[in-house]
Amino acid sequence: MVVFLSGAAALLLCCALLPLLMPLLRRYALARPNARSSHREPTPQGGGIAVVAAILAVCLAAAAGLFGPGFVAQPPSFWLALLLLAGIGAADDIRPLPALLRLGVHAGAVVLVLWGAGAAQVFAVQAPALAPGLWLFAILAGAWMVNLTNFMDGLDWLTVAAVVPLAAALALLAPVAGLAPADAVLAAALAGALLGFAPFNRPVARVFLGDVGSLPVGLLVFYLLYRVAEAGHPAAALILPAYSVADATLTLLRRLLNREAVWQAHRSHFYQRATDNGFTARGVSLRLLVLNIGLAGLATLTILTDSPAIDMAALLAAALLVALLLRHFIRPRERGLPVRSSA
Repeated sequence: MVVFLSGAAALLLCCALLPLLMPLLRRYALARPNARSSHREPTPQGGGIAVVAAILAVCLAAAAGLFGPGFVAQPPSFWLALLLLAGIGAADDIRPLPALLRLGVHAGAVVLVLWGAGAAQVFAVQAPALAPGLWLFAILAGAWMVNLTNFMDGLDWLTVAAVVPLAAALALLAPVAGLAPADAVLAAALAGALLGFAPFNRPVARVFLGDVGSLPVGLLVFYLLYRVAEAGHPAAALILPAYSVADATLTLLRRLLNREAVWQAHRSHFYQRATDNGFTARGVSLRLLVLNIGLAGLATLTILTDSPAIDMAALLAAALLVALLLRHFIRPRERGLPVRSSA
């Protein structure tokens, strides 16, 4: 019941905040079309302010006992990391910042989250000889999740389709997955806030999430996946974000091999190539939503069975499904109406 209350509260709060923010966003955070954009008209960005505020409010309310006793909030370092990313994202939405500065803050936020989650103790106990390497890998993985979530936030509804099934599955599975009640509330609030954002971002979007939203959302996804893996379900942690990780990582590798300037804006992600090939923004996002619901189902299977054989079969099935959708996106199709989409 608490999970549903948390999700519903975040949804309603986000829906209430967005109309209040729109005049401010139109004035100070207007996204104009550029080389990376899929939208054609200047559109406000920064809707992530409402998403982050709704998540923060719901989690603090749970910690204050408004949803019942027994909810211990994430440590202050967690919320500091979230606000750091929201702050640098908001600044970058208004005026682009140097890449090295952004990456430094991203890595610092990941370190704060891992430290607050007790990763140092976990690594030292589970693999003391490998602890430094595990720390480095975790920081790189977290920074990449933050950035790839930002890269994948380039089409109307795409982040909603990518994150809501993941967050909802973890919120519902928290007791059997070994997640703390506070993490279940966090996952439910993340899903609810993005669902509250969805009506404003549906094609053709009235507002975009912006870096102020996509960066914190990426950090939250990383944190939840880390908790799932730490609880003994690494297969689920790999399956849930499989499409986003595959699209962003393969695109980065392809651009590196082609000696392109990877820090510059581009339109070569698989989902972007899909719109160039005649898919509508709505069509791309709905296909991704269906895939991610399927991935959530496979992750659920691995958590419920806790079988190495099932884990391997689910990982292979997830890889196949992701590969099929990637291939589907890059195959040209007959063009219909002109594509009108987002960021």
